[in-house]
Amino acid sequence: MVRKPESKNLLKYTDKLFTAIVRKALVEACGVTSADLEQKPLIGIVNSWNELLPGHLHLRDVARSVKDGVLMGGGIPLEFNTVAPCDGYSNGLPGMKYILPMRDIIADAIETMTLSHCLDGLVFLSGCDKIVPAQLIAAARLNLPCIFVTGGPMLPFDAFAPKDTPQIVSMISCPGPGACSGMGTANSMQFLVEAMGLSLPNSAVTHAVHHMKHIMAKESGKRVVELVNENIRPSDILTADAFHNALVTVAAAGCSTNTTIHLLALASELNIKLSLADFDRVSRQVPHMLGVYPSGNYFLLDVYKAGGLPALLNKLESLLKYDAMTVTGKSLRENNKAVICSDDDVIRNLDNPYHKEGGLAILNGSLAPTGAVVKSSGVPENMLAFSGPARVFNSEEEAIEVAMEKGFKAGEVIVIRYEGPKGGPGMRELLTVTELLFQLGLAESVALVTDGRFSGFSRGPAIGHVTPEAYSGGPLALVKEGDMIKIDIPNRRLDLDVPKKDMDARKAAWKPPQRKLSGHLRKYAAMVSEADKGCVVTVADN
Repeated sequence: MVRKPESKNLLKYTDKLFTAIVRKALVEACGVTSADLEQKPLIGIVNSWNELLPGHLHLRDVARSVKDGVLMGGGIPLEFNTVAPCDGYSNGLPGMKYILPMRDIIADAIETMTLSHCLDGLVFLSGCDKIVPAQLIAAARLNLPCIFVTGGPMLPFDAFAPKDTPQIVSMISCPGPGACSGMGTANSMQFLVEAMGLSLPNSAVTHAVHHMKHIMAKESGKRVVELVNENIRPSDILTADAFHNALVTVAAAGCSTNTTIHLLALASELNIKLSLADFDRVSRQVPHMLGVYPSGNYFLLDVYKAGGLPALLNKLESLLKYDAMTVTGKSLRENNKAVICSDDDVIRNLDNPYHKEGGLAILNGSLAPTGAVVKSSGVPENMLAFSGPARVFNSEEEAIEVAMEKGFKAGEVIVIRYEGPKGGPGMRELLTVTELLFQLGLAESVALVTDGRFSGFSRGPAIGHVTPEAYSGGPLALVKEGDMIKIDIPNRRLDLDVPKKDMDARKAAWKPPQRKLSGHLRKYAAMVSEADKGCVVTVADN
């Protein structure tokens, strides 16, 4: 997308003199001089700062450092904010239905603000689950020179806790600003931003409270002005090679299952071919090498000390498209060549991985004809192949109620349906259920299958993103209490052991549940695609 000429050197365009004068007056009222407006690029600082969640709490101060860098580079920084929800606030509550739909609201809002105000370039500040993907989608859609300053992880509670602190307290405590300190969706997406070349090297694991976050912010502000002058755009960086590198990172780092829907949506925005099969193909080839919770005993602070994402990528060099271009104007290889790993247990070597295959697996079968996703690196060995009778629930609330009453037992397969993008609507994250199972001591003896999604912190055989989803009449809608479900992660199978004639009879009698929707969720349910397509909001072409 090329910026219109009247958005720069406004006073030279006398054919639209009144519009130019009004626009000039409005910008001058915000403290921008006429001389600056004539000579310098306008850089939008897209900030998701708010006081509602730690992942964004520090970004107001980080934005000041970005603005200093933009000024040093010769640009005009103009900051605006986006909404930024947190999955953690809404887990187990109806409000969770709004969290994934927020991804599209945020992307649309950034598009609207940027094009309405004729900006030359953008710096994106973000740190949490849906906001980083939303900003990536906006960057791809706008195709203006841009750079990302990701907020970084928070310190782990272990950094301050006595050695005898219970592990569960260490995992769930939040000592300050930043994204949750394990490999949840927030840090997974920050990893992918860096792996795809849109942030400075080592941005992903430079912690929110570290002074280097401000130095990187200042350098990013300077660099975005250069990107404008050099006319380097997201379309130059977000290539098929960049997506390959993202898939390798997902596999090796044990990233969240949510990376599938976000990368699929980003690829759709760019018209790049990507499918769930690509995730599985790469995961078969790339070992899981990063020992970060919930797929290991380390936190992101340990990864930072060991050399960060550059150290991991250097070990993956033979599997990457390592000459892919980045926002530095250099390749990933050039950016990372000086980094050496200082701890080969935090970041394992290719010949000594935590798991021989990558952290995600894509399952197919009679219960998931077009796919399902599981974080295989978080599944205990004894549950990789498993079968059991179904316990069927038509909402998350129903399953939570039974869990609270300790109504589950080892060997069962819990089915939670009508929680997909259309059926929920909104594809809720079911972390509350998985954590209740953990507290009941069942996380490694009960499986969970759903058309909803899971937190990157979920443990055990939690299989989500089942498609076609139940609300679309997929096989998940036809499961009955006591049906045997077979899970075979090594062979990538998810099957319902029910004869075809019985399934056909059930299908003929099935009707979608009645519901009454209003507001944004009504629009979302009408337009959203299924999880195997990235939960993309689409409308018919005129």
